[in-house]
Amino acid sequence: MGIAVPTQFVSTNDLLPTRNAISTMFANINPTTGALPESGPPLSQLGSDTYHCWTLIGTHNYYMYSGDLAWLQNIWINYTKAVAYVEAKVNATNGLMNVTGLRDWARQGGGGFNVEGNAILYRVLQTSADLAEAMSLSDLRDAWIANGTALKQAFNTAFWVPELGMYRDNLTTTLTPQDGNSFAVLFNLTNTKAQMVSVSEGLEKNWGALGPVPPELPDTISPFISGFEARDFLDAHFVAGNATRAMDLLHREWGYMLYTNLSVQSTLLEGMTANGSLAYRYKVGYNDDPAYTSHSHGWSSGPTSALTIYVLGLSVTGVNGTTWSLAPNLSGLPGAEGGFETSLGRFDASWTASARSFSLSVDTPVGTKGVFVLPTEFGGAKVTVNGKRTTVRSVGLALPGGRHTISARL
Repeated sequence: MGIAVPTQFVSTNDLLPTRNAISTMFANINPTTGALPESGPPLSQLGSDTYHCWTLIGTHNYYMYSGDLAWLQNIWINYTKAVAYVEAKVNATNGLMNVTGLRDWARQGGGGFNVEGNAILYRVLQTSADLAEAMSLSDLRDAWIANGTALKQAFNTAFWVPELGMYRDNLTTTLTPQDGNSFAVLFNLTNTKAQMVSVSEGLEKNWGALGPVPPELPDTISPFISGFEARDFLDAHFVAGNATRAMDLLHREWGYMLYTNLSVQSTLLEGMTANGSLAYRYKVGYNDDPAYTSHSHGWSSGPTSALTIYVLGLSVTGVNGTTWSLAPNLSGLPGAEGGFETSLGRFDASWTASARSFSLSVDTPVGTKGVFVLPTEFGGAKVTVNGKRTTVRSVGLALPGGRHTISARL
């Protein structure tokens, strides 16, 4: 839900499977506890706090891209029950969620006061507050914001290790996991830019020739978790402002999946071992059977949305694209082109860049509003918008919907 829904949006805009999947989860909620199943029929597996949270995050993603308020209203009672279920796991003494539903993406050492689970819960509270706003429930919105603020403070107190420059996995270890650290940067759990940069640098220390080997699942490469180190263009690295590192990760991991003759040139491999074989976690839950590895896992598609959102730089910031952002990241590339569609219409952009010049065109539905952010490489350049000299400040330039051309020259 955190990877596949943005992929669906920017690629095919076929969000009906997402709506159906989430509706199935809420239809099968435990009416007493508010617990959601890990998966729908026929498996209907139970007992995962993190998958429970991803369903809640996926609900926000679906609403953000579709604007389907009638659907949100229909599932709202069960949604609030599901949020209350995970909030009730927060310990009154240390302010952290105690993860008791242990089923997860195959990582080791989960459960208890764990950094990954608490980072995901923080994202749940952020997105739930947005949905409460959409439902015109200001008191509930404010309560979820306050709970998120308290969790962020507890999270940093409990998990940040200054000597390591990263977040530890739990209260008694020095292991610094790929998942929790990537989530911390992506979900804005860090307090300073220095923390973001430190985590980004620390994550790179786990890289092998084919990508990151997570300390929480040794001898394994997980495109799912790498997709969070990689989504929104290679998550923690791009948010931390290191496009070169982000591109390197893309080329290593997804480049290998695309070109290896061990597969079918699919970039949707469920996972692989550190040496590139397809025996993903075969000794951890797959009964020593390498053939069980999936070649069609949507959770491995992180770069699909990342390339649009962070390289092209085009993203929705308001429901259904009522507001949008255009913030290109050049990443050493000569150009980029792409777009997506909502019920409001098409959103398209393209740009080209050289050492001294940058040009961009954007076409968005009339009635929407956007903000253009000039690439950092062209700070101080002479900028024209629709042929007129314009000053673009660091906070960006407001643009109405419609067609615009922008050029910058050093």
